[in-house]
Amino acid sequence: MKVLVLFDVARPGTAGETFSPRVLKEEEDKQTEADVLSCLEKLGHQVETLAVFDDVVSIVEKLKEFTPDVVFNLTESFHSNRAHEPNIPALLELMRARYTGAKPDGLILCKDKALAKKVLLYHRLRVPHFVISPESRPLKRLRRFVFPAFVKPVSEESSDGIAKASFAKSEEEALERARFIHEKFQCDALIEEYIEGRELYVSVMGNSKLTVFPPREIFFEQMPEDEPKFATFKAKWDDTYRKKWGIKNGPARELPPGLQDKLTRLARKVYRVLKIRGLGRIDVRLTAGGEIVIIEANPNPSLAREEDFAQSAAAAGVDYEQLIQKILDTAGA
Repeated sequence: MKVLVLFDVARPGTAGETFSPRVLKEEEDKQTEADVLSCLEKLGHQVETLAVFDDVVSIVEKLKEFTPDVVFNLTESFHSNRAHEPNIPALLELMRARYTGAKPDGLILCKDKALAKKVLLYHRLRVPHFVISPESRPLKRLRRFVFPAFVKPVSEESSDGIAKASFAKSEEEALERARFIHEKFQCDALIEEYIEGRELYVSVMGNSKLTVFPPREIFFEQMPEDEPKFATFKAKWDDTYRKKWGIKNGPARELPPGLQDKLTRLARKVYRVLKIRGLGRIDVRLTAGGEIVIIEANPNPSLAREEDFAQSAAAAGVDYEQLIQKILDTAGA
């Protein structure tokens, strides 16, 4: 197949610029893109790359020139603004190009965490109780809110804006964190019920027919027992910090009887309700009492070989090359 790997960079590109797996990994710090490109080449596909920053015309011209069978869409932003992520697949649809991953409607739903929670609530799915502090008119009181709370940006991803200070024990702490989010990220703040429990990640792949892979879990082996445990930005991406506190991702520990099936059914329903296509990851909390609470849904999760999605697929017997080929096969227009 002729495959165009489309991804974003934080700088203007140059005419005719191409990327190898080594350049993507070592010079651009793009492990996912490097792994996917390397795999596609290993599978024998005819592959070309296009880095996107602020030029729509370059995408149109590349599609006309290369005429790919499939666009492997790894973009997350345009002009370094992640709010524009849905616009890239929208453009691909206008060009009638087949592409991998989420459609614009699924991205729009999931990127607005408050909107996604409202949709899930409508379908009677359990999410944390929450309120929104609008950037344009920040909340001054949190009436009848039960603490502790968890405060995060409505529209950021990859745990951006999540730190230890996101855990708020009082109204004062929650509103102060919300003000910080308004100022730093120029967006609304989501103030939600903090759910104590295990954090599980359930990976799903497909369109009409869905495959749910075995759940993964994040472990905090060296953190004090009485300290709240959640995936901050540093806990996800800072290797030194992860090593210091024994933070690891791995196959979920043994689950209570019947819970695996319940997780699978729930992941399928969330995936469909939020219009995710191609692949997605559903993040949940499992309380000590066995209640599953949906934290958020992630369309187009990281496809790096060592990240949760690929590792979850591997646990189900789907190796990395098979996974990437399956994603190509499920691409739609």
